[in-house]
Amino acid sequence: MKVLVMNCSPVRNGATAEIVNIVCECLKERYEIRSICIDDFDIRFCKGCRSCHNTAKCIQHDDVDKVIEHYEWADIIVSVSPSYWADIPGQFKAFIDRCTPWCNTHEPHATISSGKKGYSIALRTGPSMRECNRIIESIEHFYGHMEIECCGSLGLCSVEYKEDVEQKKNEILEFIEFMTA
Repeated sequence: MKVLVMNCSPVRNGATAEIVNIVCECLKERYEIRSICIDDFDIRFCKGCRSCHNTAKCIQHDDVDKVIEHYEWADIIVSVSPSYWADIPGQFKAFIDRCTPWCNTHEPHATISSGKKGYSIALRTGPSMRECNRIIESIEHFYGHMEIECCGSLGLCSVEYKEDVEQKKNEILEFIEFMTA
């Protein structure tokens, strides 16, 4: 099995990246792992031209197809996202917007291989799970339109810095155990 773990934050070495590292470290013995960071890709904003509704291709040429190649490679996708004003970071949202050619709400549409499973991990600095749930809903909505089966999620509150992840490590490990059961 092949697992893609995506850091949906533009910060490559913060708390989100630390969670990505824990997930990758735990899974590497049993699975083939790829880890990517949204900030490693040049992704432009959707122009809203809707030409992809007719062609199943975007008129822009940037790195969206490279990210989709990672999605195509994977059997399991784990999206790890922090809260930016109670939702996913803008860089990840721009990627989702640009996935309209693969969205199953219009024909023709491009597709990725079927049978993929998706998991979400959301983190936020405050104590309320409400923001984590909103992030998870955004990711799961995206998964649904990409026809990736939503299989589980984890919300982590009171995580601002990389050092805060240590106090949540047992929750993360339990979630990884759930994912691999």
